Amino acid sequence: MLELSNAQIGAWVASFVLPLFRIAALLMFMPLLGSQLVSSRVRLYLAVAISLAIVPSLPPMPEIEALSLKTVFLIAQEILIGLMLGFTLQLLFQVFSIAGQIIATQMGLGFASMVDPTNGVSVPVIGQVFTILVNLLFLAMNAHLVVFEVITESFFTLPVGSGFQVDSYWQLAHKLSWVLAAALLLVLPAVTALLVINLAFGIMTRAAPQLNIFSIGFPLTLVLGFIIVWVSMADLISQYQLFASETLQLMRDLVQAR
Repeated sequence: MLELSNAQIGAWVASFVLPLFRIAALLMFMPLLGSQLVSSRVRLYLAVAISLAIVPSLPPMPEIEALSLKTVFLIAQEILIGLMLGFTLQLLFQVFSIAGQIIATQMGLGFASMVDPTNGVSVPVIGQVFTILVNLLFLAMNAHLVVFEVITESFFTLPVGSGFQVDSYWQLAHKLSWVLAAALLLVLPAVTALLVINLAFGIMTRAAPQLNIFSIGFPLTLVLGFIIVWVSMADLISQYQLFASETLQLMRDLVQAR
């Protein structure tokens, strides 16, 4: 008859449960898989499948007791690391969402909004178009596979029970200002062109006050705005590659991966 001690059972449970919490926290908060379009049950099944696949290759886990305070702290640490990595990915998607909202406001299309099914909030249509494009590029360039590689490597560079890395959290907080700066840099050509158009309409109004600038300027601004967005799409892939590289490198820096 097979007899197992409490230490053996605790070691087996720790080798699977602790990595599961880190992976599940990442999947619950990262874009695409962490959205409302994917049910929590599917995300949990995926987290269990990934954990079963990578657990045999992970380093030894610390011994734990199921009802000890140390175990609670270890679980909370793993959840925090997963949320930190998922939040870093959210920064990449929010850059393009904010950029689309800025362009929509400048071209007078801010009133045309729709419900974003991934976040459950109302956003301008241009912002939603940018978000869909980023989702497709994220999957087409296999960035999700890089994310799974980073989360697997994090168990070697940031082992379970190694303690909090305060510098990493300060680095992530410092990157929050990067989101708005990157969004402004992305839409700067379009905003500048739309500003020139609005200045031209202002000069027309001063030169011919009897001209109804609202009936002429508003549809013309919309048409020119769509043309500017269409032209700016040619540089979208290169901008995405730059921001995606920065985001994935930030994820590696947070877990001290190579």
